[in-house]
Amino acid sequence: MEKSGTGGAATVQKKWEFEFDRIFWENSTQKDVFDEISQLVTSALDGYRVSIFAYGQTGSGKTFTMEGPEVITDETRGVIPRAVEQIFLYRDSVADRGWTYEFQVSFLEIYIAEIRDLLSGEPPGDNKHDIKMVKDGKETKTVVEGLTWETVNGPADLKPVLERAKGARATAATGSNSRSSRSHSVFTMNITGLHKESGSKSFGVLNLVDLAGSERIDKSLVQGQRLEETKAINSSLTCLGDVIAAIAGRAAHVPFRNTKLTFLLQDCFGGGSKTLMFINCSGEEEHIQETLCSLRFGAKVYDCHVGTAKKQVKAGDDVAAEKPKKKK
Repeated sequence: MEKSGTGGAATVQKKWEFEFDRIFWENSTQKDVFDEISQLVTSALDGYRVSIFAYGQTGSGKTFTMEGPEVITDETRGVIPRAVEQIFLYRDSVADRGWTYEFQVSFLEIYIAEIRDLLSGEPPGDNKHDIKMVKDGKETKTVVEGLTWETVNGPADLKPVLERAKGARATAATGSNSRSSRSHSVFTMNITGLHKESGSKSFGVLNLVDLAGSERIDKSLVQGQRLEETKAINSSLTCLGDVIAAIAGRAAHVPFRNTKLTFLLQDCFGGGSKTLMFINCSGEEEHIQETLCSLRFGAKVYDCHVGTAKKQVKAGDDVAAEKPKKKK
């Protein structure tokens, strides 16, 4: 809604239309949100690479969606603890099929142009973690050198992992948010399944990504280090948009290497992955421009097709990607 150009009380109403798979309103619960994606999460146990992102302006609720509030209750748990619980419940439900599983998790953040290991217990910047491309069977995958991986056997094992990561993540107050995440965080669970009778193996990955919030410098009132953080966040999010636009436009070159964020997460967008993005929006009228920017970004994601998801299974010495079924 905009004021009339004549200076009177009349207003001009504008309407923008966007199309998404599902809309959650302010009275939606964390359970409502997770129920929508629960089947997508469990497909990681079947050998798929699954990636779920939270995108939006700072203060719009991305970290709340992915993790929960500062003091977490059973009702307010976010996507990450619910997803891990769902994975283990599904594991138990298919135990009689002869499959056993191993689970390893990592948690990192991308702060400005630096990858920080949130589980190492070391001061930020003590160790440099480079992204490498490595050959794994017939595939080339991105890995982070020197990253801490911890084995988890049930939901109870995850709680101390999340607490350590939360305590290590970079946050600060800005003019837009009293507790703003100053980095992108990536929680990853690697899932290896073994069918003892046949010797078959499955390799699933679950990536849960809490992107740092975009914010306008003139509104956030940041200076010094906070200003450098904001510039890096906005630049990396712009590059993420460029990657999505290139994929949607079927460009010959996709600029994954332009930032650490897109380089690290190229497996999520490079095909063969199941990828979903939450768009978090503020309900405040003063944030209408930021909300429109987020919705427009989400519309680009909605129109982006990364290719047919492939199940990664191993029989004998070869890795075979499940052939997609033809549509009738």
